Amino acid sequence: MAVRVADRIAEVPPYLFAELDRRRAAVAARGIDVIPLGIGDPDLPTPEPVVAALRAEAGVPSNHRYPDYEGCPAFREAAAAYMARRFGVSLDPGSPPRGQVLALIGAKEGLSHLVWAFCDPGDVVLCPDPAYPVYAVHTRFCGGVPYRLPLRAELGFLPDLDAVPADVARRAKILFLNYPNNPTAAVADLAFFERAVAFCRRHDILLAHDAAYVEIGYDGYLAPSVLQVPGAADVAVEFHSLSKPFNMTGWRIGFACGSPAAVAALAIVKNNTDSGPFTAVQRAAVAALDLPRADLEGRIEVYRRRRDRMTDALRAAGIAVPRPQATIYLWCPVPAGETSAGFAGRLLEEAGVFVTPGTGYGPGGEGFFRISLTCPDARLDEAARRIAAFGRP
Repeated sequence: MAVRVADRIAEVPPYLFAELDRRRAAVAARGIDVIPLGIGDPDLPTPEPVVAALRAEAGVPSNHRYPDYEGCPAFREAAAAYMARRFGVSLDPGSPPRGQVLALIGAKEGLSHLVWAFCDPGDVVLCPDPAYPVYAVHTRFCGGVPYRLPLRAELGFLPDLDAVPADVARRAKILFLNYPNNPTAAVADLAFFERAVAFCRRHDILLAHDAAYVEIGYDGYLAPSVLQVPGAADVAVEFHSLSKPFNMTGWRIGFACGSPAAVAALAIVKNNTDSGPFTAVQRAAVAALDLPRADLEGRIEVYRRRRDRMTDALRAAGIAVPRPQATIYLWCPVPAGETSAGFAGRLLEEAGVFVTPGTGYGPGGEGFFRISLTCPDARLDEAARRIAAFGRP
């Protein structure tokens, strides 16, 4: 007797990063030295004060019990204080239905659960293309219809909201945005967020902003929060992650904030699905959010140096890659006559350099590949050397 999975599972392609990791492992198993530039997993350690806080909190017996569903008060208050300090945004850290901060087991969990809180079968969700795959995949999971918003280089990889057809806007429940952007590394200014908030208010759409890379900016650039737009908290919820700025990908901790109605709806899904982040991790995350700005800037400087070294090397090899203002990624054009998947596959098989094909993020990623800067300098230099040699006849 064959086991039959649900149609929603059968129709979803393999998760991009799991599939890429499988391919990388298969090549490495043949004895090839693979340089991993595909997944954005920081190679630097979590700051020691955060690790020390976890050691202490893990020994507190009360932290071993079920956590508060909405997150412990100390973490929600620290998140609200961070938003006030960094963006000048005032939030109520209290409990739903009036509270505006909710602890998450990583931003990915919150982004996926948000769709279940708002999207009924047949509803439209406006998803950028290319984009983090979770937005469209979970829309399909719950029977919704992803409507792809092209991100084009000539528009700065910002969606043209005025081009959304009126009938699509009427059916839409959620607009996903993500700036600084993964995978394109593009940035958005406050004026764009003002237009996006106005669009969502006009069409009664929830604006969901994935702000996972908001703290990683270069050359003096500081990314804004959508919640800085006056009245944005009426129609917007923002997702923050401690993974990238604090090298805490394995800790699975983040928070959602903004619209009390959206936070409360998300909390209902979570209350019936999970039990919240381990309280000791939440309390250690308070130490992360309280770190001095100079601590964060030290890590950003490492990425800035890597950005410059890699873009210089790629340009010298004939790849016209922009020098981004933010994120830990480079969004690179594939050589003429190549496809994204074909180039990335050949680069892995023939040069042992593992990059992400742009089409892994949607059809709009064709013609590009993504490089992650989460690799030691010496390995990045070697990867650049191999890419240059790979491109020579």
